[in-house]
Amino acid sequence: MDLLRHKKAAAGRGFLDDQFLIAMPGMKDDRFARSVIYVCAHSDEGAMGLIINQTQQMLFPDLLVQLGIMNEQEAIRLPAHTRDFVVRNGGPVDRSRGFVLHSGDYRVESSLNVSDDICLTATVDILRAISTGRGPRHALMALGYSGWGAGQLETEIAENGWLTCPATPELLFDTDIERKYDRILASIGIDLAHLSAAAGHA
Repeated sequence: MDLLRHKKAAAGRGFLDDQFLIAMPGMKDDRFARSVIYVCAHSDEGAMGLIINQTQQMLFPDLLVQLGIMNEQEAIRLPAHTRDFVVRNGGPVDRSRGFVLHSGDYRVESSLNVSDDICLTATVDILRAISTGRGPRHALMALGYSGWGAGQLETEIAENGWLTCPATPELLFDTDIERKYDRILASIGIDLAHLSAAAGHA
């Protein structure tokens, strides 16, 4: 993906990198209703991020078998924490492509630094590492991503489509996916009942 390649080459950070985007109640696109997106890359050319609070039907062992990393018998014998590793729906774009957001204690050549503590890796090496217990301490995997063209995300934010706040590893990686939207709002002192769907009104 061009944005990620550009980010790696530039080695800089966009002002929305490592931020949460929180969908406002008036979100017009149903695919993003009550979604929280972690922004991986942001620049003048656009933005790319992963929805972190929507799950896929597919489980991690199914994915490993599908990719030929292991057979079904090996997948059955995976330790419980690996077997139960949830695969998220990262967004509507390129749903066949996988991305792993993870703590910085694991890096390969293709890993991209999103922040000092968070990396993004999109190669199968990390899936093999996770399956054998040699992966990062914290990780989440998503299929597909969310993308915006130049200026598009800024316009959506200005039109009250999204709230933004700095991400924390704790809220990013914890496994309480169902309550993540409400908990992230609560972490910045916002009660959903007081949010307005209309721009410029409190």
